[in-house]
Amino acid sequence: MPGPSAVRSLIRRAGEAVGAARALLEGDERAAQAVRDAYGALHAEVLRGRLAEVPVERLKEIVPRLPAARLEKAGFADIGAVLDAGTAGLEQIDGIGRHSAAHAVAAARRMAEAVGQDVRITADVDVGDERGTALLAALHRVRTAQGALERAREPARRIGDQFGGLVNAARPLSSRIRRVLVGRRRREAARAAVAQLEEALAAPATDRDLKRIEAANERLRAAPARPAAVRRDFEKRAADYFAALERILGSRDEAEAARGFLPDDLIGSIGKQHLDATHLRVSLRGYQEFGARFALAGRRVVLGDEMGCGKTVEAIAALAHLRAQGERHFLVVCPASVLINWMREVRGHSNLRPYRLHGDERDENLLAWAKGGGVGITTFETVHSLPLPGRPRVAMLVVDEAHYIKNPDARRSKALREWTRRIDRVLFMTGTPMENRVEEFRNLVGYLQPGLVDSVEGIDALTGSRAFRRAVAPAYLRRNQEDVLAELPQLTRIDEWEEFGPQELAAYRQAVAAGNFMAMRRAAYAAGTPHGSAKLRRLIEIADEARESGRKVVVFSHFRDVLDVVCAALGERALGPLNGSMPSPRRQELVDGFAKARGHGVLVSQIQAGGVGMNMQAASVVILCEPQVKPTLETQAIARAHRLGQVQKVQVHRLLVVDSVDERMLELLEGKTALFDAYARRSDTAEAAPQARDVSEAELARRVVDTERARLGLETARTA
Repeated sequence: MPGPSAVRSLIRRAGEAVGAARALLEGDERAAQAVRDAYGALHAEVLRGRLAEVPVERLKEIVPRLPAARLEKAGFADIGAVLDAGTAGLEQIDGIGRHSAAHAVAAARRMAEAVGQDVRITADVDVGDERGTALLAALHRVRTAQGALERAREPARRIGDQFGGLVNAARPLSSRIRRVLVGRRRREAARAAVAQLEEALAAPATDRDLKRIEAANERLRAAPARPAAVRRDFEKRAADYFAALERILGSRDEAEAARGFLPDDLIGSIGKQHLDATHLRVSLRGYQEFGARFALAGRRVVLGDEMGCGKTVEAIAALAHLRAQGERHFLVVCPASVLINWMREVRGHSNLRPYRLHGDERDENLLAWAKGGGVGITTFETVHSLPLPGRPRVAMLVVDEAHYIKNPDARRSKALREWTRRIDRVLFMTGTPMENRVEEFRNLVGYLQPGLVDSVEGIDALTGSRAFRRAVAPAYLRRNQEDVLAELPQLTRIDEWEEFGPQELAAYRQAVAAGNFMAMRRAAYAAGTPHGSAKLRRLIEIADEARESGRKVVVFSHFRDVLDVVCAALGERALGPLNGSMPSPRRQELVDGFAKARGHGVLVSQIQAGGVGMNMQAASVVILCEPQVKPTLETQAIARAHRLGQVQKVQVHRLLVVDSVDERMLELLEGKTALFDAYARRSDTAEAAPQARDVSEAELARRVVDTERARLGLETARTA
């Protein structure tokens, strides 16, 4: 039995451990409270600005007999002014009694509460504003300490509770007098506590936990970073900042929206699905965690979250969970353009090891993946040449941009059908599960749950979208940006209408006469210079305006020759053009260079090559050179910039010519957009479905050409 001095030394060491543990938990709470306080102050400031936009006349919606004109005459123009004055202030107005003043203030409070529920702090928060700076600084402290805190919180709670009790129990043996004065029972309890403290303090696990606690405390005690450094970090990792904010404030997502408006019984079964984050290196948003659970619980499902919501992270979370359960091999199939991005995301967001099963080192990497386990990543073009699964057993197959296999007769579709047939867990990911017709959506679900497709065989555009959504719910989850990413900065869409110049009009009439749909779409750039092309001239003006404000621009077109004209007009500031024949490493290199460059820059890209899967959130101005045959292609391209992590308001400029193919296309494409909205997005109006008639690409081209030939007085001809 150790003597009193040894017991005092033991108690001192245990007390220091308890002090460090409690300091961590208190510091963690102080840091979180600093975030709550800063958010509250900024939220109040934003709310005050919103209330200043609500005229005092609106109070009559709640109190019809309120003499609002007297309030306005006295200088109370908005709701905020009424709240600031209070009942006592309003009573001073001639003709406003105590009763009316009290009713006015009560009505103003009700309106303020309603407005306050819709106020969101978006990612374009003004760091120059004192309150915006304070919020980012508080979040920066939490974010930079987050990894250390997550490793130390549970040990700190355990050590604080366990050691604190043992120290109190052991104190009777810390002096000879106490040993004599306490009874036998307390002496026995003290001896047991001393023995437990000796054992615990000598354990390697305790030493490891104490080092983690001290590391976390050092992070919390670190001097505040400079505002400029905080802003730079925020611009790179805005999604992490808002994930930390959501964790501290509690999820602000509407529960139904975050869960994709699935039926209650299905939500219940997904809620029972455990998600092990041991191998994750990123904090999930609430809706992302639900998406990962959906993928695991459903086993064979389509994750259709709108582009920019972070589907890749949700998939990686599902793979990381399975790895924690002992699984070792996973396979991802994706377009070649995003293969490198997948490699980075797996490496950056998890402890899983990615292997590139494509290109010159495919066979070597295939052997290494089979032997060591990890995430094999291949392309739609390569997957047919990989040996079918057997050994090693693939625990989960992830197919990114799964709408690439909507055509069941394509070679890549047939290859993936074999893979999906042999693998138990399959996750299809696509923000555009249907581009032309509902049948394509059925085909995707058919790869995963054929029986489910049989049950919805009779449901089509004539019977309504709600029935279809309800029927496919077990295999399909979709959340839209506006439902789950309240912090996304404003997206402004601007249609820039121009007129043909003489040279362009001549080229256009010639294309219409020849029935050449593609030439009609390119005719606005026939002049080849800003002087002769109105569209090109407006494009240069938009780019110049962006340069003056230091904003980056991404320009999309379907046509390579249009991109060449754009690059020539922009000169040295143009990066690209990024096109489909460019190797994927070079594409990623261009995008990385664009993101890292300081200030203004213009990335020029073919919409098929750069509009899918790549992150271009460094850009806050998007220019579409012409409308696309597939509306979803435009949506994808815009989502390259307006996505999770964007910190600036995004402007989208679509260049159009009046009385041309552009105008005809927009008219005909409205139906395709309605069809997608009714079936692939949440729909509140089943009545919308009968109007959502399909228009195939060939049919659209024929209709546009015939309409334009008739308008220009040319005879009808077969479309080239």
